[in-house]
Amino acid sequence: MNAATRISFPVLCQKITNALTAAGVPNDLAELEAKILVESDLLGVPSHGVRMLPGLLAALRDGRVKAQPNIQFTRQFAATSMLDADNGPGRSAACRAMDDAVNRARQFGIGACLAVHTTHWGRAHAYASRAASQGFVGLCTTNAMPTMAGWGATSRVLGNNPLAVAIPRADADAPLVLDMAMSQAAVGKVGTSLREGQAIPPGWGLDAQGQPSTDAKAILAGAVLPFGGHKGAGLALVMELLTAALGGGAFGNEISAGDRSGIDPDASKLFVALNPEAFGGLEVLTRRVTDYLGHLGEVAAPFTWPGERGWASRDTNLVQGVPLHADIVAQLAEVGVVI
Repeated sequence: MNAATRISFPVLCQKITNALTAAGVPNDLAELEAKILVESDLLGVPSHGVRMLPGLLAALRDGRVKAQPNIQFTRQFAATSMLDADNGPGRSAACRAMDDAVNRARQFGIGACLAVHTTHWGRAHAYASRAASQGFVGLCTTNAMPTMAGWGATSRVLGNNPLAVAIPRADADAPLVLDMAMSQAAVGKVGTSLREGQAIPPGWGLDAQGQPSTDAKAILAGAVLPFGGHKGAGLALVMELLTAALGGGAFGNEISAGDRSGIDPDASKLFVALNPEAFGGLEVLTRRVTDYLGHLGEVAAPFTWPGERGWASRDTNLVQGVPLHADIVAQLAEVGVVI
């Protein structure tokens, strides 16, 4: 990363917390929201980190995100629930939903929470790994405003509707986490490439005229492309239906009709937790995960399992400080967060 400033993780979390509480967010929600924001930078994914704070503060100021939401469960069965997040800060609401899924899985073997009227949650990784760090398999997905072309369209018709799956490892603090958008590259990653002057490979997106492009700025004005063509588009469609349709919420095109800022008010999110003790047991699961990752390390070298690089970045950045690009430092300063 060029022109990076480093700041300690707890100090940055406190600065973000202070900005959120000043915007009217209760301290407990602000602390959780800040931690999830900063963790993305800590793990080496600045596209979904503190660079999103200015947009969140603007949405809080405008009332598109409620600083003090009335979050409540509207339906509860034994292993499932439906949570109305009242368009409050999305990261803290997502944590509450995944925690509910985990608690139900602890009792029933499986738990699922569908959260409606949510806002942008940052990075799906945070919530799947939240379950895995407690010894549960975690899955989560969300719908979002359209950013992706698909099928015959050459403009934005689908959200990239990410899916994250986390599986516990023997090292409970570093689970295996697959976090993937349904696009070839997430919109935030295209933005990171633009900010850091990185080249864009062919196949990532189209420009505003619907033509293939390797220009990050042009793609951001156009549309990203699904991975695997119809496969990525089909998965994005399924994630849309498993969230918005299942909960009777707004589809991505309906979200963007009311708000195109990317804060995604009225999005829907699904959280699922599996309790290994209802199956072969946690010890068996983690031992077999170790066995298989070891096998792949031998036959597929160089092999990196999903999430491995992020945890390595975390360990480095906890010592050296969270790296922030100069542009992000400047954007934070504009909203009163001085690094």
